[in-house]
Amino acid sequence: MSEDTRLSLPETLSVPITNALDIFSRDFAKVFGRAPEIAPEGEADIVLRLGGNAVATEPESFAIEFVVEGGHVVARVDAADELGLIYALLYLSSDWLGVDPFWFWADREPERRGRIAIAPKPYRSAERSVRYRGWFVNDEVCLIGWTDVYPPPAEIWKPVFETLLRLGGNLVIPGTDLPRDGVQTEVAAEMGLYVSQHHAEPLGAEMFFRAHPNEEASFDRNGALFETLWREAIERQKDRKVVWALGFRGQGDCPFWEQDPDYDTPARQGELISRAVRRQYDLLQSIVPGAPCLTYVYGEIAELYRAGHVDFPEGVTRIWSDNGYGRMVSRRQHNHSLRVPSLPEAGDAGLHGIYYHATFHDLQASSHLTMLPVSSALIVDELEAAFAAKADEVLLLNCGNIRPHLYTLDLVAMLWNDGKADAGKAPEHFSRRYFPAHVGAVAALIRRFIDIATPYGPHEDDRAGDEFYHHPARSLAGHLMRGETIATAEDLLWATGRLPFSDQARWFEKLAREAATRYRALEDDCEALAARLPEAEALFFRDFLLFQTRFLRTGAEGLSCLSRSIEAFLGRQYPQAFVHAAKSVWAYRETLAAMEATEHGKWRHFFRADWLTNVKITLYTVETLRSYYRMFGDNPDFFIWHKAYLMPESEKKIYLENTHRNPPSDDLLAERLQLHFGL
Repeated sequence: MSEDTRLSLPETLSVPITNALDIFSRDFAKVFGRAPEIAPEGEADIVLRLGGNAVATEPESFAIEFVVEGGHVVARVDAADELGLIYALLYLSSDWLGVDPFWFWADREPERRGRIAIAPKPYRSAERSVRYRGWFVNDEVCLIGWTDVYPPPAEIWKPVFETLLRLGGNLVIPGTDLPRDGVQTEVAAEMGLYVSQHHAEPLGAEMFFRAHPNEEASFDRNGALFETLWREAIERQKDRKVVWALGFRGQGDCPFWEQDPDYDTPARQGELISRAVRRQYDLLQSIVPGAPCLTYVYGEIAELYRAGHVDFPEGVTRIWSDNGYGRMVSRRQHNHSLRVPSLPEAGDAGLHGIYYHATFHDLQASSHLTMLPVSSALIVDELEAAFAAKADEVLLLNCGNIRPHLYTLDLVAMLWNDGKADAGKAPEHFSRRYFPAHVGAVAALIRRFIDIATPYGPHEDDRAGDEFYHHPARSLAGHLMRGETIATAEDLLWATGRLPFSDQARWFEKLAREAATRYRALEDDCEALAARLPEAEALFFRDFLLFQTRFLRTGAEGLSCLSRSIEAFLGRQYPQAFVHAAKSVWAYRETLAAMEATEHGKWRHFFRADWLTNVKITLYTVETLRSYYRMFGDNPDFFIWHKAYLMPESEKKIYLENTHRNPPSDDLLAERLQLHFGL
């Protein structure tokens, strides 16, 4: 293969195939300097053929054979259908041109070449283990804030969908509650993907209250209005490839009976859900016969379903979910964690699938801006167990903002393609692609990153992500400033159990301090390795593992210092509390600096919309707390601590207020008091 390679195209080109050809041509030009020449079949070196052959017959499949024509070798690429040809082109891009699946996110461009030798060995694509496999682009605040345009334009979405296709995915929920005039669904369809919908937006219909803000969101009283919205959604999307989501919850992500108290028993709740889903199903099948559809057995629906109160139509795939931390059990709701198994039971006939989280947001301990810190073995075991339980029709993976989660996304893609993965070798598999000269060293650091995550509970999946160092910090500060220091902080029971508030602060301080020590050691080793890596590899390594380690180290230091400040404050050591709070401020400022250091080149503003972990709000909270502490002994003059602890004894007796009474800033005062107290 060289710049002279000629390409023959099928007679009819759909929009998705044209887009895949554009990707291949772009990659070809990166390697050889110009796009491939298009030629008639008899003159081409690579012949693309679509359908009507006996070589590739299974849906989404393709095959490559080599024949000699006119004295030279021709590669015939036969695809069974549109997606088969898209996967074939991406296979040529990856295996022949050397383009990595995560090239965009890892800043890894293919090597410029003059010629590539292709072994003339026949190839047939393997059947994927999961029928519908893909991403739910959820909690995607970084993708939203990365651009000045809202909703995000096609330039944001195309790399997301291209990467998904490169990993063998075919299904996407393109975003969460984005405006209807957004391009995300159209772009996904134009790239050849099936689309589906969030469980709070059945059939992709507009939210009832948005369409009818002055009406009751009651299916019994306003069923006709619901049906009109459902029918409109079906008609609008009927010509696309859709895996339709059915369901009936409240407005937003909550049970409907929170807004309609007439449904006060599980039997009544389940009956209404069953009736609404049946009506959605019948409407859909009348307009799009045979349309694939799914429903989420999630949260309160799972409890009703297991109790026999909900009945779904035959042919609807039931989707079971993990708890957001990698385990296939019910998720924790505030302080309640029943951990009910979330897989179909033996004898539960029909189609089943999985909704799994590479990233999660729960205002507690989840991983949002850093990768899931549970062992690769746990992820593999849970998904292989799900497949063994016949939950293999759909695998939807919450991919969040993509960039921080490449390792987990890669591991799960192996599972949806092959049905299995070697968890023990997964770090090496990932490192070999991006750090070929230091595979073992990087793999060991990835393992350490996972192993040293803070265990905050008794279960293997009770492992703290980045939100653990922010949401509890803001909660602790708020309780203190509101004077709620006698009783237990109820919103933190999920972590500490029922302890006095002061002991809750000590509980967080101990875990955070120990975590900061572990992450500091890992950060030092990551820095040392980064200094030995080639420039391009070092850039990605710093943005990936070093950044995430530093993010967690600084967050842990921030929480530890904040908790120590609370302990000092409750002991009436107000200047010392002020210094500890200042050290917390400085740690969280380091977190922001770590984020900004990764926003180079195309990544400018990537973390601008960090609204979920929300480091800036944590910093605002702790800065407020630090200022609050000055009310206890330094108020009203804000010079009292300076005079008491920092001014020389000789000056205290003779100073004049007009020359010495300039109140120091919080930072300056804290720096000087830190030295004075040796903190």
